[in-house]
Amino acid sequence: MEMFEPTVLLVLALVAFVAGFIDAVAGGGGMLTVPALLSLGLPPHIALGTNKLAATFASSTAAYTYYKKRLFKPQYWGRAFITTLIGAMLGTLFVDWISTQWLEKALPLIILAAAIYSIWHKTPKNSSNEMPPPCQKIHKKQYLQGSILGFYDGVAGPGTGAFWTVSTMALYRLNILMASGVAKAMNFTSNFTSLITFAILGHIDWVLGLTMGVCLMAGAYVGAHSAIRFGAGFIRPIFVTVVSILAVKLAYDAWFVTI
Repeated sequence: MEMFEPTVLLVLALVAFVAGFIDAVAGGGGMLTVPALLSLGLPPHIALGTNKLAATFASSTAAYTYYKKRLFKPQYWGRAFITTLIGAMLGTLFVDWISTQWLEKALPLIILAAAIYSIWHKTPKNSSNEMPPPCQKIHKKQYLQGSILGFYDGVAGPGTGAFWTVSTMALYRLNILMASGVAKAMNFTSNFTSLITFAILGHIDWVLGLTMGVCLMAGAYVGAHSAIRFGAGFIRPIFVTVVSILAVKLAYDAWFVTI
């Protein structure tokens, strides 16, 4: 395991705090932490595995905060939990076998689509936080959503929280605060599952992961409480700004940076 200078760890800790705040509010914190780890010269698999260790701290903190505020009901999302877990495990195994360079071209377009949808989509005015009545159609949506996003989080990860937020608003017509609660809980599920798989495969730098994890957790605590306190009016502008900036950054890295 490579040792890093204290100043490097300090910079990573700061990046992690900011990423934790952003992730708890809007999702997409991994877009900061994964490039930061790659910039240290870590192999992609180690960077992804280490990021999962750190991200698990943040997503667990944010998910618990939303749950305590009664903005997430686990019993309603059982099918999404199961398929997210399975998808994340398969995605992590897939990335261990197959190169993920193709994602560098596709990811900017996906992120940008999320930003455009968020600008166009009007958050429901009803803030009663009522879930749609359970039915076969809702169950199918959960199976599909959990499988796709769980697999994606296992393969790459950055932006998963944002994708959960956007898709939950679209599929279930929930307001952005409730959708954020769902996103954090499901993001924790896929993060933890992927973390265990990466650990078994030996793709984690534990010193970096734990250092960033503690700071991510602190940022997530501040971010989740800020989002809950100030509501959708606080979340929506940050969400749109974050995903738009990340889309531009990813597009530049994928299409204009010489290899």
